[in-house]
Amino acid sequence: MDQGVQKGLVDISDRVISAIISYVVMDTPGIAGMSGSSVTGNLAKLLGSKFGAKGMSVEVSEEEVAVHLQIIVDYGCRIQEVCKSLQYNVRGAVENMLGLTLAVVNIRVEKLALP
Repeated sequence: MDQGVQKGLVDISDRVISAIISYVVMDTPGIAGMSGSSVTGNLAKLLGSKFGAKGMSVEVSEEEVAVHLQIIVDYGCRIQEVCKSLQYNVRGAVENMLGLTLAVVNIRVEKLALP
């Protein structure tokens, strides 16, 4: 059997991509949650090439993914380190699990979660 011949199409749902990224965000230490308006997520869905959930906007092309996140960071954490760790974790998940190239991970820290 020839391993190099493609015998079909694999289509990954936008919801799967969103779920993977959401899981990675919430699994990253120092992050209390996601922030943002669901209005921007709904608007992104209407645009066709983008989709979003609360605090997340994702643009998917045939080979690349751009991710825009709005997060809440735990008080007392080093914000810069949390964001770098999140970028690294999202890149790893997108490239390893989905086989896509991550063009950019933009992070906006919206709030601090106070104790």
